[in-house]
Amino acid sequence: MKYTPLPSALYVKNRAKLAAKMAKNSVAVLNSNDIMPTNADGTMRFRQNNDLFYLSGIDQEESILLIAPDCPNPSMREVLFLRETNEHIAIWEGHKYTKEEAQEASGIENIQWLANFDQVFNTVMALSERIYLNTNEHLRAGVVVETRDARFIKTCKERFPLHEYERLAPIMHELRGAKEQAEINQLQIACDITEKGFRRILNFVKPGVTEFEIEAEYLHEFVRNRSKGFAYEPIIASGASACVLHYIENNKACQDGDLLLMDVGAEYGNYNADMTRTIPVSGRFSERQKAVYNAVLRVQKQAMNMLRPGVTIQDYHKEVGLIMQSELIGLGLIDMTDVKNQDPNWPAYKKYFMHGTSHHLGLDVHDVGTMHGPITPGMVFTVEPGIYIREEGIGIRLENNIVIQKDGYFDLMRNIPIEADEIEEIMNS
Repeated sequence: MKYTPLPSALYVKNRAKLAAKMAKNSVAVLNSNDIMPTNADGTMRFRQNNDLFYLSGIDQEESILLIAPDCPNPSMREVLFLRETNEHIAIWEGHKYTKEEAQEASGIENIQWLANFDQVFNTVMALSERIYLNTNEHLRAGVVVETRDARFIKTCKERFPLHEYERLAPIMHELRGAKEQAEINQLQIACDITEKGFRRILNFVKPGVTEFEIEAEYLHEFVRNRSKGFAYEPIIASGASACVLHYIENNKACQDGDLLLMDVGAEYGNYNADMTRTIPVSGRFSERQKAVYNAVLRVQKQAMNMLRPGVTIQDYHKEVGLIMQSELIGLGLIDMTDVKNQDPNWPAYKKYFMHGTSHHLGLDVHDVGTMHGPITPGMVFTVEPGIYIREEGIGIRLENNIVIQKDGYFDLMRNIPIEADEIEEIMNS
């Protein structure tokens, strides 16, 4: 791994939080992600299951975590199963965790090879009444690939049909929603790497440069700072492409007079940054571009001040919509007649601002966490309003990542230039 791992104390604490939520005489089992195929004998880069990583810090394929807080045998209350390495694996794939390294990384004393899983699991299940199994229950998930967890659910129910089965996902969503300081520190590093990439391209962008060249500049800066690369497929959208919310072709040349919308973020240690900035290709905003830009920036600043403990995301989105409505009226894009005649289910402002303002951020870019309950300290959110005027070829979105605190918020992207004048100054320095 390129990154510096977090201390095992974090994972010890995370497992204790999970154990406190589990019913008496129960066991939880979590599986690592698969290594996904491409074509022929090719594979994608491995990405660990975030729930298993959150509870163990183990960043390796073919791993299983077993947690049974009430097991009469203390040595079986936490067991981590790993793929046993050998000389052939070491030659062809490289180093894998030793038992001692896994103990140090996770804080788990009982490390076993995968070959011992069935024997240990049978014993623990005989002493347990119920089992918590993991599934992907993200609200936006389109589950089309069968995971190791899904396969395990099938075999587990066949082997143990009379146990009580529980969903682990709701507990994990609750726990992962509010971050520990160590996690916030990792997110800060991801944001700082993202800042380096953005500052790099401010001195690189000019008319004629292609979107994919800009993408390459970001990737260079990210990887040289120990990131695996982009946290998600980057959006490098110039001109009218900035009005396509999920534009990822990144294949056009940037033209003089156009705006360039860049939705990018670096990954670090499996934690993700999520930044959007919009800059003028020529180094100077036109009067109209700056007016729209500053309207988006005002909405973002007000939205960040509205995210507070006790607020619900649903109510927050409605209030941000009213702020955006006012800005769009000021820009002459809608008027009070439009507002009066609007469909309550699709307000007039949605013509120019059609997506949500914030989502959870962490191990997932769209991280798990409550979408209907109250916000609590330690949650991390994006704040990303935008205005998209297709008839004018103007698309502007601005996005920062903030940590909710008891009496306000902390901006993880506070050092990344965002004021229009500062961006112009840097681009023309």
